[in-house]
Amino acid sequence: MQAKTDAELTDLALDAAIAAARVIMDVYARPIAAVAKADGSPVTEADAAAEAVILDYLLPTGIPVLGEESVAAGIIPVLGDRYFVVDPLDGTKEFIKRNGEFTVNIALVEHGLPVMGVVLAPVTGEAFTGDSNGAFVCDTRSGVATEKRAIAVSSALPMRIVASRSHGHSALVELCETLDVGADVSVGSSLKFCLLARGDAELYPRFTPTSEWDTAAGQAVLEAAGGAVVTLDGVRMHYGKGDLAFLNPYFVAAASLSLAQRAAAEMSRILAS
Repeated sequence: MQAKTDAELTDLALDAAIAAARVIMDVYARPIAAVAKADGSPVTEADAAAEAVILDYLLPTGIPVLGEESVAAGIIPVLGDRYFVVDPLDGTKEFIKRNGEFTVNIALVEHGLPVMGVVLAPVTGEAFTGDSNGAFVCDTRSGVATEKRAIAVSSALPMRIVASRSHGHSALVELCETLDVGADVSVGSSLKFCLLARGDAELYPRFTPTSEWDTAAGQAVLEAAGGAVVTLDGVRMHYGKGDLAFLNPYFVAAASLSLAQRAAAEMSRILAS
């Protein structure tokens, strides 16, 4: 099968995310039953149902898919140099809390780097996309993408930091003091990357564990908007870490590469002290 162009894959991923969001909202409208995975993280019927929908959409491309729920079930395909990364319901804790801050994440990784990403928030219908054509936000509440507009990062001061509602870390306090952070914009799931991408914040440091499906789509959106995501050695965060169970190291997402690398250096210093 001939490979689809980037724009076609972005549109396909957005359609898949919209369909998955419908399934998720059907479950969201009922009492939610959650069980614990082997790692202790929660999972609901919405996770598996949404991933099944996404896999059906992506199957015709012939591109392998690394899906969170598939991995949990022991299904890991041969990935190669080009594959999708899917988190059908990022922010399951937020889903269970019913605060609306959960997303559908679909990314395309090529040679270890995310080159396309879709992040959709089912409750609001707001969807973010990023690829070689730039970063955009649109409204999907009608079932199709409308009101599409370009987004870009901000360099506003005083700096605003995005912190997680569900995963905090004591080192954040010292980092904020060192970098003279002026405000904390707290939000769950991969929406943190999207807030940076559209200029609502400038810095997102991560001191706690994440998996590749948690970050790939958000990283693609942020990088398409002009931002950067680096690990604590200052290098762009890569994907395909099967030998590490697809776990990410600590990282910094920021509105610019220079800010990301500066914050990464400070994080390294703080964690080593």
